[in-house]
This record gives sequence, C-alpha cells and structure tokens, in this order.
Amino acid sequence: MFKLAIRNIFRHKVRTSLTLGAIMFGVMALTLSGGFIEDVFIQLREATIHSQLGHIQVNRAGYAELGRRNPDAYLIEEPTALSKRLGEIAGVKEVLQRLQFSGLVSNGNADAPIVGEGVEAAKEGRLGTFMYIVEGRNLEDQDAYGILVGQGVAGALQLSPGAFISLTTNTIDGSLNTLEFEVVGIFQTFSKDYDDRAIRITLDAAQELIATDQIHTMVFHLHETSDTDAVAQKLRGILKKNRYEILTWLEIADFYRSTVALYKRQFAVLQLVILVMVLLGVANSINMAIFERTGEFGTQLAVGDPRKRLFRQIMIESALLGFIGSSLGVIVGAGLAWLISAIGIPMPPPPNSNTGYTALIQIVPAVLATSGLVGFAASVVAAIGPARRSSKLHIVDALRQNI
Repeated sequence: MFKLAIRNIFRHKVRTSLTLGAIMFGVMALTLSGGFIEDVFIQLREATIHSQLGHIQVNRAGYAELGRRNPDAYLIEEPTALSKRLGEIAGVKEVLQRLQFSGLVSNGNADAPIVGEGVEAAKEGRLGTFMYIVEGRNLEDQDAYGILVGQGVAGALQLSPGAFISLTTNTIDGSLNTLEFEVVGIFQTFSKDYDDRAIRITLDAAQELIATDQIHTMVFHLHETSDTDAVAQKLRGILKKNRYEILTWLEIADFYRSTVALYKRQFAVLQLVILVMVLLGVANSINMAIFERTGEFGTQLAVGDPRKRLFRQIMIESALLGFIGSSLGVIVGAGLAWLISAIGIPMPPPPNSNTGYTALIQIVPAVLATSGLVGFAASVVAAIGPARRSSKLHIVDALRQNI
C-alpha cells in the first residue's frame, strides 16, 4: 500500500507539485515568522539585561515596592564584603553595586529633575553592552566628578561633553548637598523614558553626595542568561528572605513580558491562518484527485478491496504529501533564514526607543519542529473528509465514471 501511495502521488506531477507548493509555502512562512519573532525576544531580552537591569538584582526586602517613597530605609550595609562573597557563586561573572537617588541638575540657566545612579564604572561598562555612547565617552572609575547623562537630559539642558553642571540632592539625614560634575558622555539605551531622566556618576561620588557608605542594589552579571534561575535559587538559599529580596530580570522587566505576550498571540493567529490556508489547498487538491479517480476507486471496490483499505490508501497518500511538503518547507525555510540573517533586516526603532536595530531570523529547532508538524497535520486533517466520502462510494455509480 505504501508503494502504491508513492506511485499515485507522482502519477499527476502538476497537481502534486501544486499541493506540495501550498504545504511548503505554509511551513516556510511559519519558519521565517517564528524565527523573526524569536529574534525579537532575544534582542529585547539582551537589551533589557545589558543596558539597565542586569540578570539578577538583590535589594533589601521591600525596596522594589516601597523603596521610592523612602529609599534611605532600604540601604544595604557593608556591601563590599557581601558582594565579594556572593560573587563566588558558580555562574556569576561580576557583582555590581548601585546607589540610587533623585535630584536636580542645573547648567546655570535651567534645571531638570533626574533619577541618578552611583555605579562602579568599569563593571557597568562590561555589563552595559547595549548602552550606546552617542557623544563623548563612557564613565570610568577615575572620573571622580565625571557624569554620564541620558540623551533626553542632554537635549533638555543643551549639554555636550566637557560642560559642567551642578547636581543637587538630599543626604540621608535630610539636608541638601550639591556637587559640580563634568559631562564626560551622553548615552542612549533602548528605553527613551529612561534616557529622558537618567544620569550616572561613580559610586564614590554618589556616596559622597548622599553622605553614606551603603548601597541600594547589587546587580549580578552572569556568564549565561540561561543560568539566571539557577543562580537566583542559590541566592535565595544563602540570603535571608526577611532581609533581602532577589529579583530576576524577567520579574522586573514589565515591558518585555508584555511584548512577549503580544507577539506570542500574534504568532498563534498567524499559525491558525496558515493552517487554514494549507487545509484548504490540500483539501482542494485531494478533492480534484478523488473526482478524477472515482472510476478507479469503483474498480477497487468491485474486485473486493475493503472500504477501510481505500480510506487508508487515501490517508497514506495525504500523509506522504504532508511529510514531503513539510520537510521541504523546513529545509528551504531554514536556508532562507540563514541567508536573510547573513544580510540582516534593518528595523526602525521599536516603541519607546530612538534606536533602530538589525533583525535576524533565528533558526530554532522548536520553531522548525512546530512548523513542520503544522504542515503535516494540516495535510492529514484535510484528507479525512474526502477519504471518508470515497470509501462510501456506490460501486455502480463509481464504475460509470470509467465509461
């Protein structure tokens, strides 16, 4: 029966080619669209991690929810010793210390409210590969009173590298403190909102400005993003739950989660549309083939072939068509994905961003398998109705088609 099915498939080359083309097109479309969406997830994930959040953040318990109201109540004491101890966990590349504050920056003519961070400049430079310096240079550890400003802040105050600005904020005892800083660079991240209000200075300068030797956050830079959950679990076993909170980048990145949910729903709709297209194309081809072969089926029934055998024969032919078409679609789709990725797809800036990027088509085994399975399943499902009708043909009526 298998050999007969192969002979029947290739007996009508034009019709078989059209059916295979419909299956291939559907599988290729799923492969390319799925690979594109996967690349969006990867690039957005890495941009989120390597411009602001890091892989894991450790704060005092309650800081994420209430820290903005009273940040001085959630400072981590003796952070250097703790960071060194936690940095020895397997999978951790570096532990960065950050001190957050808010205040005003002034160029002498105008003021702008800002959200600032005191950071370890060298470590932040290694983590922040998605933070682009559009003017000047990155902040360095020796920049005792250097400041890195977001592109929006620089635009609002007409700042450029070499300009001097005053930074005013409250110390932990409630008094005002002001220091003068030199702009060393202007940065841009994937988030326009962040760039419109953010500045960075060295951790030592921030601690002098706030009058403390403590920090708010320890940021973990890991060797591999895939290690995030494992390292977070180890941290939860080491640090006391009632004293510290451990947050992964995924728990903090609301925009990323919303984007992933949106794209997954869109891809599910696309899969459904392509499934229907393949179903219709294959069903049409099979119906045409069965109409032309009605006399043949009548002869098979007349010589004693069971009706179940006729049903199985048609289903095997459709399954073979689905397997061949899906396999070719996966192979050609993967080849096109590789070719497109070698060239790149220039993309405009995503929402809430000023920076465009080059998209790729990721070759993901799970996407390839799903695409092939959708094409194969559509071919098999499309054949069920025609196969049942053929197996119930009246022998006399079917034989008349041979006249």
